Amino acid sequence: MRDDIQMIKELYAAAEGDGLDVGKFVSFFSGDAYVRDIPTNMEFRGKDIAMVAGGMAQAFPDIHRELFNIYAMENVIVVELAIRGTHSGALVTPDGPIAPTGRTIDVPCCDVFHLRDGKVVSFHCYNAASILQRQLGLAGSDTAA
Repeated sequence: MRDDIQMIKELYAAAEGDGLDVGKFVSFFSGDAYVRDIPTNMEFRGKDIAMVAGGMAQAFPDIHRELFNIYAMENVIVVELAIRGTHSGALVTPDGPIAPTGRTIDVPCCDVFHLRDGKVVSFHCYNAASILQRQLGLAGSDTAA
């Protein structure tokens, strides 16, 4: 399980704004893997998995994921984290791109990875989309809880 935790840490490191390596990020996934953003119900498979890391880094070039807790059980890794960055590029959403706002985000998130044979087969991202929207000035007040 220690190797699985290290692999997930390396997956996150490959998606960081200051060390973005989309090819390495994709290499952690099996050929039949998928990534699902739970709040938007967007799903990425195959070569589109690259958009998960690349799209966020395009919207938030300084993106950083602070990992708080990592839990390992059999073939499942659960990570509590915060996604932080400055919105200085277009953010692709199901409703179309959101132009840069220049605002910073600090979004709570919980990611669940299912593994098989040392590769990620599914990655579910449970991020607080309502907080992201408020922080970008798209809904309500960014001081609301």
